[in-house]
Amino acid sequence: MSEIFLDFGTTVQKQTDGQKVPVVLLALDQGRYDMARSLDELRALADANGMEAVAEVVQKRATPEAATLLGEGKVAEARLVCQNLDARAAIFDGELTGSQIRNLSSALQVEVLDRTMLILEIFRARATTNEGKLQTELATLRYQLPRLQGLGESLSRQGGGGGGGAGARRGAGETKLELDRRHLHQRIEHLEGKLREMEKRRGETRRARKKNNVPVIALVGYTNVGKSSLLNALCGEQIFEADMLFATLDPTARKLVLPSGLQVILVDTVGFVSRLPHHLVEAFKSTLEEAAFADVIVKVADASDPQAAEQLAVTDEVLSSLDCADIPQLVVYNKCDAANLTPFDPAMLLTSAKTGRGLPELLARLDEELAHRVRTIEVVLPYDKLALADILRSRGSVAEEEYRATGVYYRATVKIDDLHHFEPYLV
Repeated sequence: MSEIFLDFGTTVQKQTDGQKVPVVLLALDQGRYDMARSLDELRALADANGMEAVAEVVQKRATPEAATLLGEGKVAEARLVCQNLDARAAIFDGELTGSQIRNLSSALQVEVLDRTMLILEIFRARATTNEGKLQTELATLRYQLPRLQGLGESLSRQGGGGGGGAGARRGAGETKLELDRRHLHQRIEHLEGKLREMEKRRGETRRARKKNNVPVIALVGYTNVGKSSLLNALCGEQIFEADMLFATLDPTARKLVLPSGLQVILVDTVGFVSRLPHHLVEAFKSTLEEAAFADVIVKVADASDPQAAEQLAVTDEVLSSLDCADIPQLVVYNKCDAANLTPFDPAMLLTSAKTGRGLPELLARLDEELAHRVRTIEVVLPYDKLALADILRSRGSVAEEEYRATGVYYRATVKIDDLHHFEPYLV
């Protein structure tokens, strides 16, 4: 057994022998969204964090109970379920306040997490770059800040004795609360500054790409639809992929040569998830903005998932917040081998990163979207101008080369922005 500390005043034990931690899912159904879908997603999030949902306790109630959200009877039911199934924790499908976490944990006699805490824990485990780790810490601190009082009171009551009685302990707790709040504000400001520096450097990288006229294609979509698998299938396997939510957190940029010879940058972004809290979207906005600076956006959906349409709706919602409406977009239904689908629309792109199905068609469509960026030419470069051939090879592609008396003949694909170099030598 190894201990996973959640930075929320809770500890959950994660099995190291391959077994998952048993947890119970809690939810309050007020009719505001598809509860069944949301719980399916919460179960997948738990699985991605090494947990197994062994039961669900759902209450349909228009008005939540202030202290626990769930009513007294439903809380009692949840406690019995946790006891009978030896659950190690309970996960609430939504956000809780610090006092609600404390109250539910006390009533259920198990650790209580909410949906955001679970996502943050997954983010923390998956972040591999320094920026991803800083973004995750910032999101965690922003989450903690308004909950310090509720959790602080709990910690104060759990603390040791000492002189002065309960009143004195409460006063000490209030002092610690202020210190904690000040520390969090300072750390948040520090992280925001470091992330601004990183954003500045990323902007310089984008400007360099633009200067070199290298188109950027962004893979976006719901988490676990196979974006990383698709990138590996197109560019060669180099990045981690797994059948779980948020297998990729940090953006990954790779070079790709299209059939036309055009060199592009293919970017894999963090996956989306429904009902992602606003402050989490904000924390990772700099990462998601890779899509906003792309020349083409490829929206990836899971063809084998009956909720593929809903996945695309979530994707469109996030893209809308990033002002990506004017960027050309393609919709790709990946994992078609699992779905065994036949396209009903000729324009529909079905792909399988596993079998390679549809990948040539996807590359061809990308070439079409970027056709205005390249042109096929025939030139004869004089022998004293062969340095220009380096541009053909490094920034375009050479299909044919022939040595002649007057120079070297090339049939090649070049970027429009490079065409002026070769206009005197066109044949």
